[in-house]
Amino acid sequence: MVNEISLKKKKLFVLDMDGTFYLGNRLIDGSLDFIEKVVSKGKQYLFFTNNSSKTSDFYIRKLASMGLNIRRDQIITSGDVTINYLKKYYDGKKIYLMATDIVEESFRESGINLCKDGADAVVVAFDTSLTYEKLTTACTLIRNGSDFIATHPDFNCPTEDGFIPDCGAMCAFITASTGKKPKYLGKPYKETIDCILDHTGLTTDDIVFIGDRLYTDIATAYYHGATGLLVLSGETKPEDLENSDVKPDFVFESLKEVAEVL
Repeated sequence: MVNEISLKKKKLFVLDMDGTFYLGNRLIDGSLDFIEKVVSKGKQYLFFTNNSSKTSDFYIRKLASMGLNIRRDQIITSGDVTINYLKKYYDGKKIYLMATDIVEESFRESGINLCKDGADAVVVAFDTSLTYEKLTTACTLIRNGSDFIATHPDFNCPTEDGFIPDCGAMCAFITASTGKKPKYLGKPYKETIDCILDHTGLTTDDIVFIGDRLYTDIATAYYHGATGLLVLSGETKPEDLENSDVKPDFVFESLKEVAEVL
């Protein structure tokens, strides 16, 4: 375990949102206190959400409604990482995107060549407007040779009323039908850490990833040399730690407790 003195020396706290900062439309107690403490100590913070059902602008408005105003450069989504990846490796190629209307529009505005047939790649986001028709189209294209890409691997999204199926669960359906597994781009994969380092100019040793999921938030830190801080306000329960190969450097009940340590 990394000691708490080293935690205080870190420069950037990368915060998950669902299950860490809020649940649904309810701010988790102590979240704003944590931000105030980080700012008062001269540290930086950055929100990173794997939730690709909405855009960064949506989350900026949502946080503002909860009492926190952030800049556009203080938030990255797995959708943003995916757009950057497509621009780098699929520039000008045809993409079938399984996503909500607002996310589809953001991809289109970013210059991604979206299509319905003959796609070079199928991209699956957290599509809360999912239909059987969309799943059928995605499966058919992948069977016919389209590459299979997903914004992030989360199986469940925490809400005020419990968990709902997330991108990873949707991809599991497609994998069961096609036998093909996707290339994931969100936490905990290298494309995410590279995006954050490019965005901030920092090193992995400067960064603490804070989140409620072992296999995404904490795994990003664990596999790429950063510090991982698990909060028990969302998906992960204490008993889950016993059977996990991925271990956090810190475990706290919530951001409120982290603020007290800082």
